[in-house]
Amino acid sequence: MALDGFDLVVLGTVIPTLIKTGDLGLTKASLTTASTLGLVGVGIGAVLIGPLTDRHGRRRALIASIAIFSTFTLAIALAQNATQFILLRFLAGLGLGACLPTALAFVSEQSRRDRAGTAVTRTMTGYNVGAVLTALLALWLVSDMGWRVMFVIGGVLGLLTLPLMWAKLPESQSYLDAAAARARGEQADPSVRFLDVMRGRYLAVSVALCVTSFMGLLLVYGLNTWLPTIMGEAGYSITAGIGLLLVLNFGAVFGLLLAGRTADQRGTKPVTVLWFGLAAVMLALLSVRLPSTLLVYAAVMFAGVFVFSAQVLVYAFVGHLYPTRLRGTALGMAAGIGRVGAIVGPFFGGMLVTSGVAYPWGFYAFAAAAVFAALALLTVPAHLEHE
Repeated sequence: MALDGFDLVVLGTVIPTLIKTGDLGLTKASLTTASTLGLVGVGIGAVLIGPLTDRHGRRRALIASIAIFSTFTLAIALAQNATQFILLRFLAGLGLGACLPTALAFVSEQSRRDRAGTAVTRTMTGYNVGAVLTALLALWLVSDMGWRVMFVIGGVLGLLTLPLMWAKLPESQSYLDAAAARARGEQADPSVRFLDVMRGRYLAVSVALCVTSFMGLLLVYGLNTWLPTIMGEAGYSITAGIGLLLVLNFGAVFGLLLAGRTADQRGTKPVTVLWFGLAAVMLALLSVRLPSTLLVYAAVMFAGVFVFSAQVLVYAFVGHLYPTRLRGTALGMAAGIGRVGAIVGPFFGGMLVTSGVAYPWGFYAFAAAAVFAALALLTVPAHLEHE
């Protein structure tokens, strides 16, 4: 998850340098293409990996995904022109997109059922920690060593995890049970396909969860991209806007730790609905000119608490709802469709900024997305009986 957090911010940390130097012939337009296609690759990777993990096991899928992401990230440091840079970002995205649903399926399966929410949310704290550490690392290194060093570090760190995972990561029990059944000559479960989570009683559930995940990641990526700019339109300085972004992500880490425990105690569905509702309230509150800077920072922090952890609770809920044989596919579906929201969020925020109405309408729009997520989730049953 820390690698996912790295990828979230690494391009943003090197874009100013690439624009200033004109290295590789990259322009604002081509860098926008690189950013967008990277997220497209992540979405495709998330959808494609699900059936493969359910059919061939989580361990090999996760190790292979990290190897693909790390290799192509490292290769970005060797890119000689803009086309290579963009293509390698897309290919690295394929591997990265496959990591998240596989890792979360793994954690859901290995954890105790009454602690699944806590296990998933604690794992996802790596996402925000990785993002913050990457930003701090860029402040230290890029100006002295150039932009390529960031992709070297990201690729090498990913490759260094592979021997440890190969040695210590156990295989998923569902895959081992299926393999043992085949060895005894028994008929194993039929191969899992993506459409299996879109059939029969799963159809309405999957559509609602896709809508929820879409809205959740629209919020996460939209706020991470445009919060400093929107607060700038509200009259805050650039430094204050960046400070608010750090507060937003600090709140996210705290929210993840709180959300998992609360969901395990109170139920994943009601807590997720509540979290999206509270996120909407906090975001709407930011559209009002609060009487003190302290209240602004508090509102942003609580927005981070609820926005980020609400989306992670969606993943925990998916892991709870679907049977083990479909869990990886279902998580891949939710993550893959959600990544479309990750593309739409920054694009939509950019449109509001360009139109000069980002403050306060940007916060109204983000609050509405949180409300839509909560409403979609209300249509999903808290439990599904499995055959």
